[in-house]
Amino acid sequence: MQTTHPRFSLSAISRLVPALLAVFALAVCATTLSASAQTPPPNTSLASVAPADTERDQRFARWIADFSISARAAGISEATLQSAFEGIRFIPRVTQADGAQAEFTRTVWDYLDSAVSAQRVIRGQDRLLEARPAVDAAAARYGVPAEILAAIWGMESNYGSNTGDIPTIDALATLGFEGRREAWARSQLIAALKILQNGDIPRAQMVGSWAGAMGQTQFLPTNFLAYAVDADGDGRRDIWGSLPDVMASTANFLARSGWQAGQPWGQEVRLPPGFDLLLADGEQRRPASAWAALGVQSMDGAPLPALADAALLLPAGARGPAFIVGPNFRTILRYNNSTSYALAVGLLAQALANGPAVQTPWPRELQALSRSQVLALQTALNVRGFDSGMPDGVGGPATRGAIRRYQQSLGLPADGYPTLELLQRLQ
Repeated sequence: MQTTHPRFSLSAISRLVPALLAVFALAVCATTLSASAQTPPPNTSLASVAPADTERDQRFARWIADFSISARAAGISEATLQSAFEGIRFIPRVTQADGAQAEFTRTVWDYLDSAVSAQRVIRGQDRLLEARPAVDAAAARYGVPAEILAAIWGMESNYGSNTGDIPTIDALATLGFEGRREAWARSQLIAALKILQNGDIPRAQMVGSWAGAMGQTQFLPTNFLAYAVDADGDGRRDIWGSLPDVMASTANFLARSGWQAGQPWGQEVRLPPGFDLLLADGEQRRPASAWAALGVQSMDGAPLPALADAALLLPAGARGPAFIVGPNFRTILRYNNSTSYALAVGLLAQALANGPAVQTPWPRELQALSRSQVLALQTALNVRGFDSGMPDGVGGPATRGAIRRYQQSLGLPADGYPTLELLQRLQ
């Protein structure tokens, strides 16, 4: 059954919340009855469904009224509040998405199989040809390669074809009301209201993901305020419909986040036999020349790129490919703090420029650990005295460091990669 969710008037909320709530409760019941008449719910009575929704929506109305006070103090005008909150609604699927944490994770090669698929590369090359004027103008202005911009475009919205369909104001209000990340959601909602107040986008066209990310390269509202650019000169920063604005905004974000023009993000490398894997933790940085002195080589034998501050990365452990990555890789991480994402952007950009694919085979025989298995791994490491931090089922730097120390204690290759074999050994 689809439940129709009522809409609220900001002016009514501000003037007379109690009266609004009384009327609102009747409206919910009437709306629910109408929907039920069209699609009767099997084995479910209205009495068991409507009161819970009514009580929630009353609390949501009070939250909007309270938030509006803070918004006014932040400089949001009554006209903007009226435009934004006239018709505001609670969206259940936003809280469902926010609370959902997948039990099973993906391996990096599974992620890259889809992120850098042949279909995405071919479509990206076609879209890049179509968007060349906008992409090249942004690349020239900000010093970020066109293929990097196109790769982020492809990763975030499949080159503009999937930008999301959830009203940003409603999504952020729902997240703020739900409360798990209320402070964050309130700050993003204030930023979204400022975007409306600036006239960059009409309320009806401000849509995006359930988490409030917007436009063809998925900017959060605070990032929009900080980095969005009106490149086409129409007086609006339109990352939904204007390709010049999309590309310039994305390039501006990267440039101001530390992108170094003329440097690659990194490349695949070959490690010499017996290489100390403790050095390949993605954190230890040294000039590429120092890595070369330790025997690290490019796949084609050419000199390593002249990176002054490079690290080695083993995203699949000792049995998979190795990469040397520089400052621009870390800049991509500021766009999305996921190693798999940053690697996908770099490799997709490489493919769009007809560069080489990853040559070393991925260890596809290895199974990704589920969240509960990672939790068990972290717990077992802590019990044995290898501190992995508070067990949470999410493998981060502390977990990888603990795995490395445990592997080292057993004389195993200390690559920090969690495997089922390692979990079984610990248990």
